[in-house]
Amino acid sequence: MATKQNAENTNGQVPVIELRHVDKHYGELHVLNNIDLKVMKGEVVVIIGPSGSGKSTLCRTINRLETIDSGEILIEGNPIPREGKELARMRAQIGMVFQSFNLFAHRSILDNVTMGPTDVLKISKKEAREEAMRLLKRVGVDSQAAKVPAQLSGGQQQRVAIARSLAMHPKAMLFDEPTSALDPEMIGEVLDVMTELAGEGMTMVIVTHEMNFARRVADRVIFMDGGSIIEENTPEQFFTNPTSQRAKDFLSSIENH
Repeated sequence: MATKQNAENTNGQVPVIELRHVDKHYGELHVLNNIDLKVMKGEVVVIIGPSGSGKSTLCRTINRLETIDSGEILIEGNPIPREGKELARMRAQIGMVFQSFNLFAHRSILDNVTMGPTDVLKISKKEAREEAMRLLKRVGVDSQAAKVPAQLSGGQQQRVAIARSLAMHPKAMLFDEPTSALDPEMIGEVLDVMTELAGEGMTMVIVTHEMNFARRVADRVIFMDGGSIIEENTPEQFFTNPTSQRAKDFLSSIENH
């Protein structure tokens, strides 16, 4: 069993998120192959790679939306529970923003943001509403609070989803291709909110195809292919001088489109 002691980095910090020798198969397909990854407090890690490389699966294993076959995943040095209330408690500490917003369609925007804090964190309705309005204002959609999700644009819905995650006071946030379902003109407004969060020191793991954003915001870029981490480096190093041929081919294919 892992302990906080052996989860520590050499500088004494415990990673907020740590994956150790994580493997996962879908039948014959080896979607995650011996993944080792540490994400420190306040770090922004961006995961990129071709479709089917395992990026989203890796992201979804961190809060057990996907199970793993072997290895360990730890949050602040503690292994993720397999099920039950402990798992729900730990999930509440890791925010997740999906491609498809995942808002409750028949609840108001305000209700979408207050449900978690009142049901899980047991915050009073008054306090939850006040904080929800503050967060909705922060992401620029406070004027939409009384509407239902279908009355909002995709970009607005995704900003609500970010506010909903922030309302749970997460230790880290996971973003699984948060702009891939959006029209081009809406992508920037969501990336702007994420850039602000990064600047404020939120610990973030982001799966994205937005290379300019990755270059601007990431502390570290992880390049995946075939279920493996092929390369990890600073954005400057990765985008100007990738070390692996697969990364060079990937970046070249993007530049040519």
